[in-house]
Amino acid sequence: MKTTSCGILVLNGQAELLLCHATGTAYWDIPKGGMDPGETECEAALRETSEETSLHFEPAQLLDLGRFLYRPGKDLYLFAALTERVDTGRLVCRSHFVDHWGRSRPEMDGFAWTRFADVPQRCAKSMTALLTRSLALPDVLHRLQGGRTSAL
Repeated sequence: MKTTSCGILVLNGQAELLLCHATGTAYWDIPKGGMDPGETECEAALRETSEETSLHFEPAQLLDLGRFLYRPGKDLYLFAALTERVDTGRLVCRSHFVDHWGRSRPEMDGFAWTRFADVPQRCAKSMTALLTRSLALPDVLHRLQGGRTSAL
């Protein structure tokens, strides 16, 4: 059965994307996760972003980008938000998992503003393909800054 993760592309006016380092991996990711029962895609994206980064957005701040094919068993439903270039040292991940040694660890253990051109060096292949082929981050930023705002 195919699942859907919901997330927010957090962008700033300096053409950077906020990425989160996924604990225990070599990769960086966007804040995203599955929907709880009864949640909408927007509610899940807002909750996951808050849990994984401590950033809070209102639904009216989000640009609905829609559903994207991500991997064979998973789609991503994405939104985008424009924010100031917050200090990543102040971000905190409040969601945890238990690793194979029984330790509780944060899902994300680092945060970085990443220039659009540098996304392929940080993200896994599937996320890189989504962010560079399925979407054009400069276009998303333009739309957030007052350009066309209809769904892709």
